[in-house]
Amino acid sequence: MTDSYVCIDLETTGLNPKTDKIIEIGAVRVEHDRITEEWETLVDPGRALEERITELTGIRDEDLSSAPDIAEVLPQLLAMTAGSALLGHSVLFDYSFVKKAAVDQRLSFEREGIDTLKIARKYLPELESRSLPFLCRYYGIAHSAHRALQDARAAVELYRHLARQFGEREEQEGGKSLFRPRRLCYQAKRDTPVTIPQKEQLYKLADRHKLILDYDIEKLTRSEASRQIARLLAEYGR
Repeated sequence: MTDSYVCIDLETTGLNPKTDKIIEIGAVRVEHDRITEEWETLVDPGRALEERITELTGIRDEDLSSAPDIAEVLPQLLAMTAGSALLGHSVLFDYSFVKKAAVDQRLSFEREGIDTLKIARKYLPELESRSLPFLCRYYGIAHSAHRALQDARAAVELYRHLARQFGEREEQEGGKSLFRPRRLCYQAKRDTPVTIPQKEQLYKLADRHKLILDYDIEKLTRSEASRQIARLLAEYGR
């Protein structure tokens, strides 16, 4: 069993770490089964949120207007998780977003992790769902879904319930225990920042066609800028 780890949870603009962005981070440090530190921050994704994301999380564009960008907050998250296993419900999802952000900043992020979703799928196959909200209702865990710190706290409590109920059985069965950290693997390719010619072209297109863009040109990557230029040229012409 593992009783020391950092549980992380993210809210994002979508499900793809290659094209979507982090908008909120929550982290809970647990040492010898005691919560010793909590941390949360909103993150400016450099783009407007889709309505479905605001409906899901309650986070609005105005909430993010003065938030730091990922480059500012990433060192703190990496420092908080250094030397610790990660815990999460579908932990590879959160890890992949952080790994992508780290690679973009030329930082290393290699961690081991424990996934409460995998544990629940193995030991609670009879349940109609193994989502975090459903499991919290099943175990009577207080939970406000789709906010990062609240989800991280809930995942800690879920892990404790699962460990008490199934941990000893898992150890007796032998093999690689799902309650122990395993290496997390996600291959991320670095995106370079938007180039000066790309920025100039986007500003000119926006000015020429009187457009109000729903993203910050200065925060685009080179590939994102290429996609936006192609979209604007196709829709409005030169």
